[in-house]
Amino acid sequence: MGLKALLSKPFAAWANRGINKLRTNAVELQQKTFEKLIADAKNTAFGRAYNFRDINSYSVFTKNVPISDYEDLRPYIDRVVNGEENVLWPGKPAYLAKTSGTTSGVKYIPISKESMPEHIKAARNALLSYIHETGNADFVDGSMIFLQGSPIMAEKHGIQTGRLSGIVAHHVPAYLQKNRKPSYEVNCIDDWEQKVDAIVDETLNEDMRLISGIPPWCQMYFDRLSAKAGGKKIKDIFPNFKLYVYGGVNYEPYRARIEESIGFGIDTIETYPASEGFIAFQDSQKEKGLLLMVDSGIFYEFIPVDEYFNANPTRLSLGQVELDKNYALILNTNAGLWGYSIGDTVKFVSKNPYKIVVTGRIKHYISAFGEHVIGEEVEHALLSVAKAEGVDITEFTVAPQVNPLQGQLPYHEWFIEFGTAPKDMVAFALKVDAALQKKNIYYFDLIKGSILQPLVIRSLQKDAFINYMRSKGKLGGQNKVPRLADNRNIADELGEFVIKE
Repeated sequence: MGLKALLSKPFAAWANRGINKLRTNAVELQQKTFEKLIADAKNTAFGRAYNFRDINSYSVFTKNVPISDYEDLRPYIDRVVNGEENVLWPGKPAYLAKTSGTTSGVKYIPISKESMPEHIKAARNALLSYIHETGNADFVDGSMIFLQGSPIMAEKHGIQTGRLSGIVAHHVPAYLQKNRKPSYEVNCIDDWEQKVDAIVDETLNEDMRLISGIPPWCQMYFDRLSAKAGGKKIKDIFPNFKLYVYGGVNYEPYRARIEESIGFGIDTIETYPASEGFIAFQDSQKEKGLLLMVDSGIFYEFIPVDEYFNANPTRLSLGQVELDKNYALILNTNAGLWGYSIGDTVKFVSKNPYKIVVTGRIKHYISAFGEHVIGEEVEHALLSVAKAEGVDITEFTVAPQVNPLQGQLPYHEWFIEFGTAPKDMVAFALKVDAALQKKNIYYFDLIKGSILQPLVIRSLQKDAFINYMRSKGKLGGQNKVPRLADNRNIADELGEFVIKE
């Protein structure tokens, strides 16, 4: 064991004592966070407009401050982007994180000097929690790779602007810089496919021990790495590779293929970072769920999903949530986002401590016929059957078919790229349909009432989703294909990749 690994263990024990406060005092810490946020922002333009000086409780806050999305806050954010101070948060933000919105075009999310350290601390603590629980620290002695966006910054009215992962690259602790891959020069390559090839060349002969990135793009890296090494498994290329860190998507659809590429079932750490804040991380290999960051400058609110589109939905603070219920996640942050709907849905799997799983996106659902099927349900239905049948799923998305051929009932159309396809596609589709009926009573009623016919699967060509993303100029980075949609925008374009029967 090297010196870094040796020293990391007492460091992990020290960090775990702080993390324990999150586990045991979550509601109290949220109240303190709420009070500090209101006090710090009361003299901002937003704070004056919404009477922060009069807010002395959460109930008053909910009366004063509305739920907002990016478009609702855009008049304030535009003022921030134009260089105005004290708009949403005191002073100017340290950074603007540039993201791609589906309805807002390019979005600029403020990151303040107070919020930036919380991103770094949470990422660090995710690794330290793993070391503390498992005792496995050897990975810190080898090379680590973080598949991320370019660290090159632009400037808008004196504010550094770039992708979140590129911003974070400037804050990697010094003790990890020597081990970190790819190099700055390779990280700056804009074209994703050129970048992956360059990373392969740069890391092929390195002692890689930790790899981090969203699963579909890590899989591309593994595929090209294996091809470059003559078809070797990743474990034979990187014999000391022991830890995979990911976030942004559900890992389960990718697990089988990634583990097959690696050659064994590797330890994983799930994280929940966003431009708006680092929300949660997996603190245990033994327990389900992600530990909510309750002392990181974010005050959370939760809206029951079935009320989200109501004029006056129920708004709950942390102490009011229930287990196993889907909530839309609302953020109030020390970067100046207020009543901000991040667009994700979460479910609590524990309240002691408070742990969540991400269940989908509030706009990623199908309710063309009143079924309101969500991402968690389609993933469970497909993966439970695929596992039992020995079927490997590379990627998929689901859309409603409301205009079927004459004489047919409408249906849900599933576009699936298989690694290993089922032997009997019709039988497989019926089993997935039955699993979905068990998860969603409304879908069950529509099938039994002959409003819908059972789902239809379209098998796609190899690399269909990569080619689709390439055609949209969204290959790589944090770009992901939605698992389901209430429209056919994606589905109709995937038609060209369907394998003809």
